[in-house]
Amino acid sequence: MSVPPLYQPLAERLRPRSLAEVIGQQHVLGPGMPLRLAFESGRPHSCIFWGPPGVGKTTIARLMADAFDAQFISISAVLGGVKDIRDAVQQAENARDGLVAQRTIVFVDEVHRFNKSQQDAFLPHVESGLFTFVGATTENPSFEVNSALLSRAAVYVLQPLTADDLKQIVALAQSRQALPAIENVAIERLVAYADGDARRLLGTLETLAISAQQAGIERIEEDWLLSVLGQQLRRYDKGGEQFYDTISALHKSVRGSDPDAALYWLCRMLDGGADARYLARRIVRMAWEDVGLADPRALQIVNDAAATYERLGSPEGELALAQAVIYLAVAPKSNAGYMAYKKARALVQQDGTRAVPLHLRNAPTALMKSLDYGRDYRYAHDEEDGFAAGENYFPQELTPPPVFYQPVPRGLEIKIGEKLAQLQARNAAARAGGL
Repeated sequence: MSVPPLYQPLAERLRPRSLAEVIGQQHVLGPGMPLRLAFESGRPHSCIFWGPPGVGKTTIARLMADAFDAQFISISAVLGGVKDIRDAVQQAENARDGLVAQRTIVFVDEVHRFNKSQQDAFLPHVESGLFTFVGATTENPSFEVNSALLSRAAVYVLQPLTADDLKQIVALAQSRQALPAIENVAIERLVAYADGDARRLLGTLETLAISAQQAGIERIEEDWLLSVLGQQLRRYDKGGEQFYDTISALHKSVRGSDPDAALYWLCRMLDGGADARYLARRIVRMAWEDVGLADPRALQIVNDAAATYERLGSPEGELALAQAVIYLAVAPKSNAGYMAYKKARALVQQDGTRAVPLHLRNAPTALMKSLDYGRDYRYAHDEEDGFAAGENYFPQELTPPPVFYQPVPRGLEIKIGEKLAQLQARNAAARAGGL
């Protein structure tokens, strides 16, 4: 029995009924784009939609079934199992062998949740053409989908909806009288909260519509919006100025060796709804940029903290991030590696493409050897202390050789600096002696 439109969730009422109504994903659905061409070809093919939640994976799969007049069978890999796959096979056979033969599209949501044997169960039926397989996943299919199944399906990467896309959805809801008037500031806050997820936005809009009707509100303003949604809304917009100001404060507190301030800003961001995975990536960056080789243990600690968060999730995994921030704040600081990289990049970008010196070239063939490739190369392991004193590893025209890396007198880089000074002295002596 069909559900009357009045009682359908807003997401279902606004679900696109044709490809032209789809908002977003124009990089695959726009004119001349690969998925649009697949629709227009009249021949369905197995595929996997990879993207974050709420970007249209299920909607596009349903539209594919409509476009090809195919039976649509949906399986949830979270709740389903082998029995559901068998049932789908039986329904596909019935549709194929009926009085009016019909194609079947089997849609598997969160396909990465199926184990190897469950995924393998689709293979013979995909190969025989019994049905077209369409999977949806929020995880990288290269790691989560069996290679055999992956090789038989095209992968389409779907992107988070843009702010403009989400505003179109708000406007659509208003055009269908599903939402009262709403001021622009409130729309901006809703769009920021949705964070590219249409499903989240539609759920929030439905909550607002119901609350506004009960309160007799004819125009939604920001203050009322905050009073209704409260802690659901972020305290700053992702991508907005306050967001980047806060992450800047966290980074600078770590760089300034203030663990208490660093913890404060970390907690501010977590409390404001920032994605902990984003914070983990930024913390790893801080280790490489501001601690570097002064304390290589920091690099291992922050990577372990990020992995711990992936394993535990929120809120338990946030403790690992907090302790990583403390460690970075109290660790010795060095940006020498960061600055060396920037200097080297700048030189390469402004300099010409210089030839590799003959003695550094590889010589796997007799012809290359006859052209002096690799001639006079000094194998460092055969030299005293494993160091070919006086050897030059730069293009010959770069004279004197540039110096990018200058260790700071802190942490392990004290010893690194001493070691480099010794090697540089040996180089100078060897070159002065004509070696």
